[in-house]
Amino acid sequence: MSNDQTHPLHTTDKNTIDSLITKENPEDLDFINLARLINRYKNFPGEVEIKNDIEKILKFWKITENELFSKTKNIWSKSFRPINTNKDLVGSGFDTSN
Repeated sequence: MSNDQTHPLHTTDKNTIDSLITKENPEDLDFINLARLINRYKNFPGEVEIKNDIEKILKFWKITENELFSKTKNIWSKSFRPINTNKDLVGSGFDTSN
């Protein structure tokens, strides 16, 4: 019996992953979204497909996880703000609209 779980945001995140996996020239928002997905799924029991896709994206973009986090830290330090946080940015899973 497996303890693997399906994350509540699986469907939304899979759509994001699928859009990132084909990006040859990722933009700042793409790096930010991948870093957020890594943080979301790193210690989550299950979601092997998404975790494998994350690894594929890192290899395709020729970037390590450490390089990605360094890059995103730099992006945020330059006052990066996504245009439409509800649509473009992989959120925390919490409703922040109120």
